[in-house]
Amino acid sequence: MIYSTRRTTLVLIIVGLSLMGCANMSAKTDYSAFEQYYPRSILVIPPLNNSVEANAPYIYLSTITRPLAEAGYYVYPVSVVDAFLKDNGLPTPGEMNAVPLEKIRENIGADAVLYVTIEEWGQKFELISSKSIVSAKARLVDVQTGTILWTGSAHLSDSSGNSSGGGLLGDIVAAVIDQVAGSVVDRTHGLSSQANHIMILNPRTGLLPGPYKLTAKDS
Repeated sequence: MIYSTRRTTLVLIIVGLSLMGCANMSAKTDYSAFEQYYPRSILVIPPLNNSVEANAPYIYLSTITRPLAEAGYYVYPVSVVDAFLKDNGLPTPGEMNAVPLEKIRENIGADAVLYVTIEEWGQKFELISSKSIVSAKARLVDVQTGTILWTGSAHLSDSSGNSSGGGLLGDIVAAVIDQVAGSVVDRTHGLSSQANHIMILNPRTGLLPGPYKLTAKDS
């Protein structure tokens, strides 16, 4: 009787896991709106920043153009866009993100706008370890209609655990050294670049190939 109960429980667990696996396999990004309004050019607005790192938006901006271009889209130069918006009385990312789409269409002419919100950024230090984190959410919006064409998330962390072999005191000393080095060498630029490549170029959840996407034949 006990054996029968255990066998039944095991079967239920296997069935449950199989159903979860099928659900994950069937989950796909909905590209219907994207395909309907297929953009050719993308304007990236300087990100909103929910982190405590003041420089995060502009470090992030320096890493987003390349994966968008590699995906096959014309990307408006982020520094030129930033300067243009500031020259027109919009000094902060918060004000830039509030610009009406019709104004963007009239003055810049982009097909779509990429809005980004930075959730976490920078280094977090613990007793014997440190972690660099980059976490952001993005949505691509059609300029003509305001339709959300695509949403994505970029999240990457780089943990640095210290085990010096010298016991707890040695680990603490190693952690202090790592924290000092971390304050000099900012890892977030590299993490942001990697996270954006994963977000934009992921074949299952990233952007669809744009009109300027190079193929092996083209290259």
